[in-house]
Amino acid sequence: MNFFAAVDLNDEGDTLEATEYGQAAVGRVLKAQDQFHLGIVVEDFETTLAEFSSLFGYKWCGEISGPVPVTLPDADAVVELGCVFSTTTPRLEIVRRVPGTLWEPAAGGAVHHVGYWSDDVAADAAELERHGFVREATRKGADGAPFAFLRSPASGYRVELVSRVAQQSLERFWGMSA
Repeated sequence: MNFFAAVDLNDEGDTLEATEYGQAAVGRVLKAQDQFHLGIVVEDFETTLAEFSSLFGYKWCGEISGPVPVTLPDADAVVELGCVFSTTTPRLEIVRRVPGTLWEPAAGGAVHHVGYWSDDVAADAAELERHGFVREATRKGADGAPFAFLRSPASGYRVELVSRVAQQSLERFWGMSA
């Protein structure tokens, strides 16, 4: 199969999705349609918001901030997190830098994490770990819904798993802020 081909056919003529190196996608842990935001951790929060607004037309919700209890690999901690979500799609989450934590800007201002809705955060996190991802933090949301941050040691990118239980309240918040 051509690496650049969008689809391939198996021996029975069934269409298979193409993936890197022409291998058929099987055993997916997460679904592409459950990806709902890109998270960018920044040094200069206000400048970043202004830049995305003026150059790309983004509009923002109010800031969500405060002390957040998290479970890290070696201890529990309380981290002062602050972020805003865009009301504009594709949805962005701009996160204030928290020195000495996993919430540090990615090299070169790159995407820090990809956020996915999850029907079972614990099971999805365990499956990602089975595929080599490293669990960096977990937490419970205000409504008790679990969140998890995992990092790929191969590429360094992060995945944030957010319980689908939180989806309705977040979507309501985004709508109220629009």
